Amino acid sequence: MSPQSSTGKSPYRAAVAALAGTSIEWYDFYAFATAAAIVFNDVFFPPDMSPYLRTLSAFATFAIGFLLRPLGGIVFGHIGDRVGRKKTLVITLVMMGVASFAIGLLPTYAQVGALAPILLIVLRLVQGIAIGGEWGGAVLIAVENAPRGKAAFFGSFAQLGSSVGALLSTGAFSLMNLFGDDAFMSWGWRVPFLASAVLVIVGLIVRVKLEESPVMEEVRKEQEAEGAAKLPVVEVLQKAWRTVLIGVFALATATGGYYVVTSFLLSYGTGDLHLSESMLLNGLTLAAFLELLVTPWLSWLADRVGPHKVVIAGLMGVIVLAVPQFMVLGTGSVFLIWLMMLAMRLVMSALYGPIASILVEGFATHVRYTGISLSYQLCNMVFGGLAPLAAVSLAAAAGGHYWPPAVMLMAISAIGIVCTARLRRLGTPPAGERTPTPDRQTVQASS
Repeated sequence: MSPQSSTGKSPYRAAVAALAGTSIEWYDFYAFATAAAIVFNDVFFPPDMSPYLRTLSAFATFAIGFLLRPLGGIVFGHIGDRVGRKKTLVITLVMMGVASFAIGLLPTYAQVGALAPILLIVLRLVQGIAIGGEWGGAVLIAVENAPRGKAAFFGSFAQLGSSVGALLSTGAFSLMNLFGDDAFMSWGWRVPFLASAVLVIVGLIVRVKLEESPVMEEVRKEQEAEGAAKLPVVEVLQKAWRTVLIGVFALATATGGYYVVTSFLLSYGTGDLHLSESMLLNGLTLAAFLELLVTPWLSWLADRVGPHKVVIAGLMGVIVLAVPQFMVLGTGSVFLIWLMMLAMRLVMSALYGPIASILVEGFATHVRYTGISLSYQLCNMVFGGLAPLAAVSLAAAAGGHYWPPAVMLMAISAIGIVCTARLRRLGTPPAGERTPTPDRQTVQASS
């Protein structure tokens, strides 16, 4: 069954619903990443710890959230493959919103001692489970409602949630930073987390009205006639484990690399080079805005020239810019630093937007939610959670130099090129085995 099945339902409505939810969830996620880079080391850990250990501990709380993301992918993937995409999208949104709001209310280390980081870790784990089930459902609700030949473009709406979330998050922290360091450290950092409650309400209004994916409706009919896999995760690991593994490495730069050029860059720039926190936050905000603008266009291009070509071109761009991205930090030039931030985000948009449509093609429809969630969330657990930690450790081991993290970014991008090319072969059925995409009239008649 094709990943796309055009129906009378509006593909734009599904795409907007995917965008609304992922924007809110990624806003919460990036708010934690930003706070981990510039706030949590001072607020939630003992003042007598060395600055390096406090920074490492703060990033460790960030990494812990990735540990349960595969579990979220399995649990919500099972629900999404067996029951439907819509229910999972509502549940994950509520979980993320409640956890983020609670983070904004947490006591500090000065107030409750070791209980403060423990509570932070618990809420971070809840975030990890929620985001683990979010991505797969949002991608599928957009791709499976897309018109034929436009999977990359409509799938990019779910991906745009990362750009919108990053833009809102860094923008919120930049705004709070205007009140001064004392106000920011005492109460300003809490406001972005508390504000997520309003965003969640908006997202729920959009998602509750969302109709189920037409492909899922076809799967239900097949399940009634033939029976469905009782445990989609078992079938995926038995029959498609190679696709899962290759998907993990194909996504490595889009996940782990992303945090290297955002969270680690922010920590390295402010901590090691003593650059202006506000200047870097503003640069990241501009970069997120650029990503928001160019991702749909690059995904539109991917539908015409092939998503694999666009993704591989983006990975090559990351390799070229990995060293200059950090080199310009030493100049202190706001123009050069912002220029490189924009350039890096441009090439990363090329690989982040179309990758969803590539991954969807690799899995059978009735286990697709579980399959793409496992690939994405295992990648996030390994590369997303560990990349900032590895970057901090490598830079410290090299005496504060940027080149080891830059080389790491180049290496995972090179591996991503090989694996993206391999995904193309796995996701293309042999001649004569393609399942035709039903046109709008055929689907309406059958329903």
